[in-house]
Amino acid sequence: MSQSPAALFDLTGRVACVTGASSGLGQAAADALIAAGAKVVGVARREAELSAWQQQAGSNAATVTADLAELEAIENVASAVAVPFGAPDILVNAAGINTRQPADDVDADQWRLSLDLNLSAPFYLARALAPGMQQKQWGRIVNFASLQSYRAFHAGIAYGAAKGGLAQLTRAMAEAWSAQGINANAVAPGFFRTPLTAPVFADNELSGKLAAQTCIGRNGEPADLVGPLIFLCSEASAYVTGQILPVDGGFTAK
Repeated sequence: MSQSPAALFDLTGRVACVTGASSGLGQAAADALIAAGAKVVGVARREAELSAWQQQAGSNAATVTADLAELEAIENVASAVAVPFGAPDILVNAAGINTRQPADDVDADQWRLSLDLNLSAPFYLARALAPGMQQKQWGRIVNFASLQSYRAFHAGIAYGAAKGGLAQLTRAMAEAWSAQGINANAVAPGFFRTPLTAPVFADNELSGKLAAQTCIGRNGEPADLVGPLIFLCSEASAYVTGQILPVDGGFTAK
């Protein structure tokens, strides 16, 4: 007998690891998963912000403080996130950084940081958590791609290179692991009001132009991410893998 539509989106009994959970879309993702019934381990480097989130999120939240740009520590992070509630069934790679350097000004350290955090960390963390998902024959990996997975923006060469790579990494993850029950997909948010995009929204003229570029006529709010994210993290997406879902109000449609 098939599941009811509501049951398809129910995450009760699932354990999720969400990176970048200290603020912005990562925190919105963590809150959404808890609301859908999951237990969530939030990972970020800012301990105070993580602690504040855990207190407001309640008993279904736990935290691991780590800088995911330090790739040599990711195996330890993977072990730590399995302690509070057991091995994660769901991984949401939302941590990221945009250094916003024009091409002629990019330095080696900022280039490396962008690729390490935006591209390498999602791969290494997913690879470390995949055995636990394989054992259950069920898993969901959701990467955070970007408009810059598709389009070039001023002062975005390092970020765009990383996010373009992340789109292909998502497809490669699907090819590697979906036959073992682990579906890998990505959301590609448009311009959302978050701490990461504060410089954009500080410019009313620029943010207005970006809103006009969408089909809907406005920029995104964190609540706009909830439905697509729960879909990709749940049984509702059982036959969906290797896909990048733009959540951009139609920005890429115009």
